[in-house]
Amino acid sequence: MHARALPRRWRRATALAILPLLAAPSWAASLDVAWWRDGRIEVRQLHQGRAASKPFDGARQVPLASLWKLFVYVYADDSKVPMPDYRCGGRDPDEVYCCDAGQSIGHDAALAQSCGPFFSPTRLMIETAAWRRYWTGRLGTPPVGDFAWLADPAQLKPERLVRLDSLLRALDAIPAASRSDAGAALLRVVLDGRGAGSARWFGSQLRVKTYSWHEYTRDGGKGERLGGAAGWLADGTPVWFGGAGGSSNVFQQWAPRLSAALPSMRAAEDSGCVVVDYFKRYPVRSVRGEQGPAKPGPLNGRYHVQFENGQNLALRSAGEMTLSQDAAGRPHLRGRFGVNEYVARVLDREASADEPEAAKALAIAARSYLRQNAVTVAGCQQITDSSATQRVSPSPATPAALAVARWTDQLIVDGVTVRYHRDQASAGTLSWTDAVRQSRQGKHYDELLAAAYPTGSLGTAGNSGVRCQRLGQNEAWLARALPRWQRVLLGEMGYEAPAQPPLVCALATGAPYSEQSRNRIFMRPLATREDRITLAHEYLHLGLRGHPRGQDEEYVERLARRLVDLNLEAL
Repeated sequence: MHARALPRRWRRATALAILPLLAAPSWAASLDVAWWRDGRIEVRQLHQGRAASKPFDGARQVPLASLWKLFVYVYADDSKVPMPDYRCGGRDPDEVYCCDAGQSIGHDAALAQSCGPFFSPTRLMIETAAWRRYWTGRLGTPPVGDFAWLADPAQLKPERLVRLDSLLRALDAIPAASRSDAGAALLRVVLDGRGAGSARWFGSQLRVKTYSWHEYTRDGGKGERLGGAAGWLADGTPVWFGGAGGSSNVFQQWAPRLSAALPSMRAAEDSGCVVVDYFKRYPVRSVRGEQGPAKPGPLNGRYHVQFENGQNLALRSAGEMTLSQDAAGRPHLRGRFGVNEYVARVLDREASADEPEAAKALAIAARSYLRQNAVTVAGCQQITDSSATQRVSPSPATPAALAVARWTDQLIVDGVTVRYHRDQASAGTLSWTDAVRQSRQGKHYDELLAAAYPTGSLGTAGNSGVRCQRLGQNEAWLARALPRWQRVLLGEMGYEAPAQPPLVCALATGAPYSEQSRNRIFMRPLATREDRITLAHEYLHLGLRGHPRGQDEEYVERLARRLVDLNLEAL
């Protein structure tokens, strides 16, 4: 493995990687934890020693506290309500969570830092009727009864008591795209927010909004201080936790045990897109499958690759690998993966997942290298497979490597050029063998990264993609066309209609593309027949996302043209 070039300074979060996260004084004798999965609430109580604690269930009343800001963010994000930056004037005491006088703060930082003035419904001009319509649509019922706290944005007060299960159900009703936007912003909480340093225990699995308030006594007086957070796990599972003390205290005291108590992660749909041009330094002579020479197009099954230098390689593909030929008839192999699948394949090819902490460090380095060195083409990061850059396994990632990639999803080293090498340590370079040795001595992945890149910082790549400026005309045309397409589409092998109609977003530059992980299509406004074919084409990529035929561009294009012609017949 050759030395590699990966990404500013370790902020507070990573500084804590060098000085191990210390257990805080015992502010809380217990921590209450709850999550919503498969239509029901699950609760756990973590105890400090044998201290007794009052039981709780989904009917428990908890203060909304600063979680109201998360619901305003989601509504504005999903409804495309403008969220202009907030400029601090220096007179509002709540601006301590926002910015210095004369400075400004944007929506993502405002959410992570809990800047209340930013999310004032009055400042954002949120209309009550539109707000009610939105939450009625999301919940499937008007916001009354247990959901009455969502009926009026003006009533979103920190002291408002809500049933815990209704809070989690509301989080569960938030659409994937807005959940992804909020989650990307909230990932900063465990890096350099009130949970600073706890990324050691959570990786990128916790996407939560913190709160610090107090419980109430039976007579309505203020009780003990309550702190915690609520939001989602990386797989979309809504989660809430709370204990005595402020949110920072709760993270410091409970992070290791909380991470172990949370439910196991379900496989989340991979975000982002990476195109890999394979074997750029080793020309391919032939590719043979089980039935003989492989034909150009998506590869499905086991294959044998022979190189011009006489070497051979076996690989497996389920449609993510594509064979093409250049003008001279020479074969070329290209792969298309989600970012985590890519990172896992790099881990399999360059090292292994057998040493978890070292593997986490290398996965973050590989993702950082990709971000620094890939070029963006039609919404995908494009990079070559080469010993001069990063080597990428041509076969599907192993489950262990994929688990590491998902656990570190979106995490990168920022601020420095990242290099790594198998066994040669040097300044600004992560040595795999050295990382394995240190991990066996008890070092965590964040400590390994801090040692290798002392002037860098642990940050996020933000695989959630660009924001969507919706094209209403395109979405309306697709909504009218889909009923006429169903007869044909239901007969197509591998077609599964997306759970929600996709968003169609304005494309500034480049070629149109679909973002499968977030159910979005990026293209230009409809003007011609070819534009309509493009919309049908990208919709088919979403409908066939789980089937190899979804990677067959010729098949998808033929079917798209057929569907558009059906529209003409109907008209």
